[in-house]
Amino acid sequence: MKLAEALVLRADIKKRLEQLKSRVIRNAKVQEGEAPAENPQALTEEMERISNELTTLIQRINKTNNITEVSPGVTLADAIATRDTLVLKHSFYRDLAQAATITQDIRTKSEIKFKGTVSVPQVQAQADKLAQAHRSLDTQIQETNWKTELL
Repeated sequence: MKLAEALVLRADIKKRLEQLKSRVIRNAKVQEGEAPAENPQALTEEMERISNELTTLIQRINKTNNITEVSPGVTLADAIATRDTLVLKHSFYRDLAQAATITQDIRTKSEIKFKGTVSVPQVQAQADKLAQAHRSLDTQIQETNWKTELL
């Protein structure tokens, strides 16, 4: 199985666990004299079994990420950490540029005047640079995921 397939499977298992949780909660209590639509004990046992599968799958994904290189000296785990940080930084600069953009409200035009404290073009340029770096790194990660066999 390719690493990318394992990641899709992990997402599917997580969805399945959420569905099981909803089902067991719906059947956790019934009106006296009634039977639940589904057996909560059976649903709980299925959740335990699937959770164990998920643990094993995540361990295999993590082991694979720790030894597979995206580029010389850069493991998938390192690249994922960098990608996650790029997302946070991009969001920071994008939101800063938006907050610093001055829009004059007609009813307050003569009352209060605002001025930016940062250069919006520079901040936006930094946000764009980070977004490009994120896209590039994410493409490398995805390519590696589809080429790599899961351990």
